[in-house]
Amino acid sequence: MDENMSMDIDMDENVSMDMDMKMRESWILTMVAYHIWLLHRIIKHPTTTVIGVNAISRRFWVHSMMEDAGKNGVLAVQTLRNNIMASTVLASTAIMLSSLIALLMTNSADDKSAFFELGDGSKQAFSIKYFSILVCFMVVFLFNVQSIRCYSHASILINLPFKKMYSDQRHRNLTAEYVATTVNKGGYFWSLGLRGFYFSLPLFLWLFGPIPMILSCFVLVFMLYFLDVNLQLDSAIGLLVEDRDGNECGTELGGLN
Repeated sequence: MDENMSMDIDMDENVSMDMDMKMRESWILTMVAYHIWLLHRIIKHPTTTVIGVNAISRRFWVHSMMEDAGKNGVLAVQTLRNNIMASTVLASTAIMLSSLIALLMTNSADDKSAFFELGDGSKQAFSIKYFSILVCFMVVFLFNVQSIRCYSHASILINLPFKKMYSDQRHRNLTAEYVATTVNKGGYFWSLGLRGFYFSLPLFLWLFGPIPMILSCFVLVFMLYFLDVNLQLDSAIGLLVEDRDGNECGTELGGLN
C-alpha cells in the first residue's frame, strides 16, 4: 500500500511538472508573438502605435527646442531632467525589489509546497521562479540606467548652437536628428524598463501556480494592446507627418533609429 501511495505521489508530481512546463511555454509564446507584432507595427506603421507617435513627437520637440537654443535651453534641460528623475525612480525601485527577491531566495521557508496546489512545488522549481523574477528586475534596472545615460547626453547636446556652428542647412538637420535620436533612445529604454515591471506580474503569480500565471498573461496582453495601439489613426501627428513636404515619412521619424 505504501508503494501505491508513493507511485500516486510521483504521478501527481509528474502531472504538476508537465502542467507547469506547458503553461510556461504558452506564456512565453504569447508574449513573444505579441511583441513581434508590435515591433513590426512600430517599424512599418509608426503612427498606428503610441510608441511610434511618441517618437515622432519627441523629434518635433527636439527640432523646435534647437531652433532657438538661447530661448528654449532652460525648458529643454528641465524637461530632460524630469525624464531622468522618472528613470531614476524606476531604477531605484527595480534594484530594491531585486534585493528583496534575493533575500527571499536565501531566507525562504523549507516547506513551500503546502501553500501551492498546482504546478511544480519542488525547491528547485521555486529557485528557478525566484531567479526569473530577480533577472527581470535586474534587466529593468539596466534599461533605466541606459535611459538615464541617453537623457544625460541629450541634455548637453540639445543646447548646441548649431546655427552658429554650421551654415549648411543639411548639417544643421543632421545635428538636430542626432540629438532627436539620442532622446528617442532614452524614451525606448524607459519604455522597455517600464514593460519589464509589467512582465514581473506573471512571473510573480507563477509562484502561486501556472494557472494564475497564464491568466495574468492574457489579461496583460489585452491591457498592453490598448496601451500600445493608437486608436486615433487620424491624429494630428499622423496628418503632420503626411504633410511634411513629402521629404520624410513616418518610418523615418518614428522608427527605431
